[in-house]
Amino acid sequence: MLIELAQNKTDKATQRLGQLQGALTSAAEKLEMLLQYRQEYYEQLQAQMAQGVAASRWQNFQNFIGTLDGAIEQQRALSEQAKVKLLHGRTDWQNQKRRLSSFDTLADRVRQQELVTLNRREQRDSDEHTSRQFRLRSTASTD
Repeated sequence: MLIELAQNKTDKATQRLGQLQGALTSAAEKLEMLLQYRQEYYEQLQAQMAQGVAASRWQNFQNFIGTLDGAIEQQRALSEQAKVKLLHGRTDWQNQKRRLSSFDTLADRVRQQELVTLNRREQRDSDEHTSRQFRLRSTASTD
């Protein structure tokens, strides 16, 4: 019963770890996409600036880059939070795995002890049977 409970908790921790890894991957991909988009946008503006850019266009660019930089910082924060959650999830999974292993080890020891007890009982029963047989033969031969 304890082993089943520990196994269920380990399974849930494993699923949670997979979800957390997926969340981290997703957050990292979104961050990379935002950084790439910012770089492309900046390169386009550089090319346009070589030909001359109106002041209003320059202002729009600065505003847009500012908004994009804010989104990048938010995504960085989300990515860091995902990393921390993944670390906690990994620690929880390791703890659950260790707990399950401890229960398995304990159950193995109990099974081994039961086997030793059973073997001793069988040996004692066999010895008693042999002793009875010997006594019966001895009694029969003296009569």
